[in-house]
Amino acid sequence: MVMCFYGREAVVRTSWTSANPGRRFLSCPQKGSRCRFLGWIDPPMCARSMLIIPGLLRNINNVNYQVARLKMCLFASWLLFVVVWVLFI
Repeated sequence: MVMCFYGREAVVRTSWTSANPGRRFLSCPQKGSRCRFLGWIDPPMCARSMLIIPGLLRNINNVNYQVARLKMCLFASWLLFVVVWVLFI
């Protein structure tokens, strides 16, 4: 059990920055605190993986955005279908 500078039990988090994508570290459990405790768990990644992983994350975010947009369009089309069906039948 590792303690932060404020005496709290440190928690494991994952970094998603371009410099350390997917790298796990220990930090203070209280978000927004002034405790600057930081302890890396994973070793540094090679330069190639630091180029690839952020691109993959951007692609995943783009796909999730497109799926949400398609779901909204599908819902709107079904709503329009029901409205037209009720008005004309």
